[in-house]
Amino acid sequence: MSRPRLLAVLLLAVAVVGCGREAPATDQQRPALVAPQRAEPANLGFPERATKNTTRVPGDNPIQLAAAVARAVFPEPQRRPDAVTLVGTGDWRVAIAASALMAPPFNAPLLYSDGTDLPGPTSDALKALSPKGSDAAGKAQVIRIGNVAQPAGFKSSDVAGTNALGLTRSIAALIRNARPGKNLNVLIASADDPSFAAPAAGYAAKSGEPVLFVTKDTVPPETRAALAALGGLSKPKLYVLGPSSVISPKVTSELRRLGTVERYGGQEPVANSIRAARYRKGTFGWGVGTAGHGLVFVRSGRPLDAAAASPLSGAGSYGPPLLLDDAGALPQATQQYLLDILPGYNTNPVAATYNHGWIIGNAKAISVAQQVRIDALLEAVLVRTPNAPPPTPNP
Repeated sequence: MSRPRLLAVLLLAVAVVGCGREAPATDQQRPALVAPQRAEPANLGFPERATKNTTRVPGDNPIQLAAAVARAVFPEPQRRPDAVTLVGTGDWRVAIAASALMAPPFNAPLLYSDGTDLPGPTSDALKALSPKGSDAAGKAQVIRIGNVAQPAGFKSSDVAGTNALGLTRSIAALIRNARPGKNLNVLIASADDPSFAAPAAGYAAKSGEPVLFVTKDTVPPETRAALAALGGLSKPKLYVLGPSSVISPKVTSELRRLGTVERYGGQEPVANSIRAARYRKGTFGWGVGTAGHGLVFVRSGRPLDAAAASPLSGAGSYGPPLLLDDAGALPQATQQYLLDILPGYNTNPVAATYNHGWIIGNAKAISVAQQVRIDALLEAVLVRTPNAPPPTPNP
């Protein structure tokens, strides 16, 4: 083979070998290293935080619950409350009575003071709510009930009393003065048993009607004086919440000298809250016997939680409070009531009315399992009637 031809063959071989090699990668060409994926939480807080038919307010104590509820009811600066009601945690009777100031004309959701100290959650909520000032309370932004904190930078109005029942009398007088000439309904609740009195907080927040207290066998002088001052064009209508084992016939007989008396409620706390939710006479009561409502679920024995949750009964879907007596098991009476007001539809679920439940407190107060059961009992279901057309399929 001649030298020129041999040289051409060698050059061709080098070219072929070179085509099989990859050029060294530049920094831009090198693949990026992939960071290992971090494990994400399995449920992202659900279903405890919320289900399709329930929302939980997960505070660990009444102070946190009241702050969270107030923020939920007034979530935007354009719709601020007129005022806030600041009440201590020392006496549940005062807190329940103060719940009435959520309603017009005060529009003042409840927040808690820790003695004369302003807790962090309350301070943060007060700043975020930035109340406008209530005409009914003399342009006050904060209505202070008793010896509680004095928030700096806010105009306050003080409600005084020598003791707890004296404060409830003063709250009733404040409501009376804001509604001159109007006959008032009055809720009469047990001063001894907080679980029987707790449902009064939600109704007071919805109606703005005063709550006064009696013991099993006596009408305290503060309540007697408050009722005497509440008379408008006629004696007030008094609605006694709870059975005769809690508020005796002796007390109702004495109350009849001060106003007309109607008793309502049930024989134990769970049934009492259900009867209160169903009850309606004239302009008084919830009268919730059909679907299409909000419901507020609160543990019995926690009256400060009931007062903290009361703004949810006075805004939005205006739901009556229902008491639960166990963290883990839904009472049979509650299940039956929810079945009685179960939403249903014939053809199109979009046309149905719906129920919604607020779950008050953390999972130690009301378990996730109980919340899930409540969710199922609030669900709209298909109800076929004779000759009804087939249901509309979901897209």
